[in-house]
Amino acid sequence: MTNLLKSCTAAIACLSFATQVTAAEPLKALGKGEGAISIVAWAGYIERGETDKNYDWVTGFEKETGCKVSVKTAATSDEMVSLMNEGGFDLVTASGDASLRLIAGKRVQPINTDLIPSFKNVDQRLQNGAWYTVGGVHYGVPYLWGPNVLMYNTDAFKDKAPTSWNVVFEEETLPDGKSNKGRVQAYDGAIYIADAAMYLMAHKPDLGIKDPYELTEDQYKAALDLLRGQRKLISRYWHDAMIQIDDFKNEGVVASGSWPFQVNLLQADKQKIASTFPDEGVTGWADTTMLHADSEHPNCAYMWMEHSLQAKVQGDAAAWFGAVPSVPTACKGNELMGDTGCATNGFDHFDKIKFWKTPVAKCATQSECVPYHRWVSDYIGVIGGR
Repeated sequence: MTNLLKSCTAAIACLSFATQVTAAEPLKALGKGEGAISIVAWAGYIERGETDKNYDWVTGFEKETGCKVSVKTAATSDEMVSLMNEGGFDLVTASGDASLRLIAGKRVQPINTDLIPSFKNVDQRLQNGAWYTVGGVHYGVPYLWGPNVLMYNTDAFKDKAPTSWNVVFEEETLPDGKSNKGRVQAYDGAIYIADAAMYLMAHKPDLGIKDPYELTEDQYKAALDLLRGQRKLISRYWHDAMIQIDDFKNEGVVASGSWPFQVNLLQADKQKIASTFPDEGVTGWADTTMLHADSEHPNCAYMWMEHSLQAKVQGDAAAWFGAVPSVPTACKGNELMGDTGCATNGFDHFDKIKFWKTPVAKCATQSECVPYHRWVSDYIGVIGGR
């Protein structure tokens, strides 16, 4: 299969990329900065030292370039796509379940990597990622990547890490002698159906699931049934990282899929929190900084993309979020990351993470799969009790 067709399998629908995604001309030369830049980003991705003065990769950039950075935090990939569709932003830190939707919808533009000297330092595993490269054309630069971990309260689990996602999918008595009912959470995003499918890959192999993002009708129904049962256990479907942090601190939540970002902040606050990779594996994200098709500040945007690939920025951002930098040299010599931080955050487990991608009807592992628009409507139904 060609790279073009491989990329197509991850778009929201298998549109004819040869005609639908006609690469516009990328910027030919870098000009003077326009004085401003606006970024749609995940929480914790663009820090200027307001939460912790040690984590600031914005202030220096603004002083050096004169480009004032403004940030709009988004909680889900669907929200990012919606914001980029509305317009008015220059960049977005898009995960793999959004990036090719943005390309197919012509909301982002091709990138001239020759204007980004540090692109050559990007991890070879990411340089031509199918989630942001179409027909050999790059539509962004890698930022951070990492796993969706199982976060848990160490008191509830008696300091013994849970080994399975069953603690959030099945009703059971936890090591502290109490039921998990009402004490666990699930992610408020349709892509979470893949987590249920991944769980079923291990526990119901007879379903024949080969890829948690590529599900036949029967496999999809099984995943929805699991999620409908899970709903009886859920105290909240989370999408706001800070609200999830508060729920673990104050509302008795003891287990949930989460990002290392929340784990880090809770541990820094001396909370009894840890995280683990369960036996079934984990889903994850590989995020790309992408330039809006109608960006009003393209020069500042290119300056930011180059800045974002500096080893110190990569190391600091990865340390803050609990992610893996896209530039391997960031793994050594960074005071905040430490020399073991990349290994701790999963640098060597790239091939074990089932990275987010958008489900499509014409899929690679099955003859016909349930497309993403069904995931969205049906997951809303699950959360609503249908």
